[in-house]
Amino acid sequence: MRTLTIKLTAPLQAYGNDAHFARRTTNDYPTKSAVIGIIAAALGYERNDSRIIPLNKLSFATRIDQPGQMLNEFQTVEWKKDTRKLTYREYLQDAVFVVAIGGEVNQISAIQYALMHPRFSLFLGRRSNPPAGVLRCKFFDDMDPVTALQQLPWQAATWFQRQEHNYEATIIADATLLPGHRSWMVRDHVLSFDQRSRQYSFREISQIGQQMVPVIKNQTISKTTHNIFDQL
Repeated sequence: MRTLTIKLTAPLQAYGNDAHFARRTTNDYPTKSAVIGIIAAALGYERNDSRIIPLNKLSFATRIDQPGQMLNEFQTVEWKKDTRKLTYREYLQDAVFVVAIGGEVNQISAIQYALMHPRFSLFLGRRSNPPAGVLRCKFFDDMDPVTALQQLPWQAATWFQRQEHNYEATIIADATLLPGHRSWMVRDHVLSFDQRSRQYSFREISQIGQQMVPVIKNQTISKTTHNIFDQL
């Protein structure tokens, strides 16, 4: 097996768990279906391309390196003349995640190349959320996604590592990668990305914690905000 880790960071991210038009919420972490969507876009697959379905077979795990904060916004949408409707959107701001996908060597290598040379534009959950630059990827041979994430250094921002130097990250993975741990079902198995009829079935996941070790040299905890009135 070859595993590829992908760092996902951007000013805003959103990984919907309730896609009703009037209110769109977000999960606390990237879902497998969202990452499959990113990979499919990089490979140049259209939404109704049958080649998307086999991507569900990739082993998958995600680590929350920096949870960020929830941002809520509302928009006024005009449905027809003289009528308007309020819609609500949730986003994760200043979050940092690392996802890991595992599979056959040639397939993972092709995915990594596509992510570096995407056919379609890449978005972190919604079209309004492009990644913060080129995606940072790393190969791990003969490791499953969970083991690869446990080997990968902490990817959070420097200020966050200083502020949260005792941080325990959460790893959410396919239940088959974490035998013996409590598991539950989530609606996250892609059946169709067709905008006219998006369909998902259930898959089983588990989670564990990982104590993170700061990689910055200066361990002094510092604040990133200040009160200007303190200077008066």
